Amino acid sequence: MAHPILKYGGIAAMTAVVVAAQLVGGPTPVLFGVRAEFLLFGLTLLGVALLHHRTFEVAVTGLVFIVVLKLASVPEFALLTHLGHEAKILINLLGLLLGFAVLARHFEQSEAPEVLPRFLPDGWLGGFVLLAMVFVMSAFLDNIAAAMIGGTIALHVYKGHVHIGFLAAIVAASNAGGAGSVLGDTTTTMMWIAGAPWDCVLRAYAAAVPAFLFFALFAARQQHAFRPIQGDAVTTARVRPERLAAVTAILAGTIATNVLLDFPAVGVWLAIFACAPFMQTDWKVVSKSLKGSLFLIALVLCASMMPVEALPAASWQTAFGLGFLSSVFDNIPLTKLALDQGGYDWGMLAYAVGFGGSMVWFGSSAGVAIANIFPRAKSVGDWLRQGWHVAVAYVIGFFVMLATLGWHPFEFPH
Repeated sequence: MAHPILKYGGIAAMTAVVVAAQLVGGPTPVLFGVRAEFLLFGLTLLGVALLHHRTFEVAVTGLVFIVVLKLASVPEFALLTHLGHEAKILINLLGLLLGFAVLARHFEQSEAPEVLPRFLPDGWLGGFVLLAMVFVMSAFLDNIAAAMIGGTIALHVYKGHVHIGFLAAIVAASNAGGAGSVLGDTTTTMMWIAGAPWDCVLRAYAAAVPAFLFFALFAARQQHAFRPIQGDAVTTARVRPERLAAVTAILAGTIATNVLLDFPAVGVWLAIFACAPFMQTDWKVVSKSLKGSLFLIALVLCASMMPVEALPAASWQTAFGLGFLSSVFDNIPLTKLALDQGGYDWGMLAYAVGFGGSMVWFGSSAGVAIANIFPRAKSVGDWLRQGWHVAVAYVIGFFVMLATLGWHPFEFPH
């Protein structure tokens, strides 16, 4: 009975916010000292946290209420114009999420995950090495791909028994590895295109590496206690090179179109269709991933309609806070606002908004992708409780970077 009460209670609360906003009136309705849009978004995120088996429905409901509020209360808001402005980001995200589901399936069918236990060390060190592989891969790939490859490997080497704390660590490793690379994350690519030098973003590794060492150690030990790697298990599996070639082609297409077109999803799907005539492609994974991917799109749209123009002045304290905010608030609009505002240390910001999203499963695209493979991960409570080391690692990494490199804002040339 808890779900119907929470469901209809949430709808009633959102309705009350919209009605109260109309009673208050004005182009920027404020309730209890908070903009009404933030109240609706907060209720949406609360619903996602409490109803983790109905996350798609919650996100769509929140989106509908936010659109209704904007249309009714903000005269200058034009829905079609807003959708047109966000279309490229949304299409890119959807294309990446669905395309990397196909990539992960090719990798799984290559039988490489069945062979890997032969090469990973025994004991907890095997899990640590697996997380390190995800970290390194994410520096060259989009973090979604790195997380999904890592999740697929973990699914096989642990025979389906993967600890939620280890899943959080896979997401954290992918986000940390991508934080210092202009090819590793949508936010760092945005910074690069806006004019931040690649070596300015590279500074993020001063935080990402110590953070990784902390959470990977604890997560690997968690996973070993839960289900150890059976590195000496006998297997007749043999790697299928044509499947690995497909994986390589998709990753190469991602990198090429990310650099050339700022649209990596195009390269993903061009490579997928190019490989399809030469091997059977499991298209069912696309339909299986669609609902979870659309959930993320709905959340991104909700976030894009928030009045986030009132951020405090750029400082290391603001960057530190944005890391926590990005765990529940999409980091793409946050990054865009920070770029417009200027005055940030872009390496520190890249770490904060990139790695910070790992603290909650829906705080990053990589987290949503992993939750599509492991639905158990869609419990915010379990993620926070069992993946506690990720939040602690964020704080450690941030202050290690601040102590060693300091705060060095970079202003774009005009």
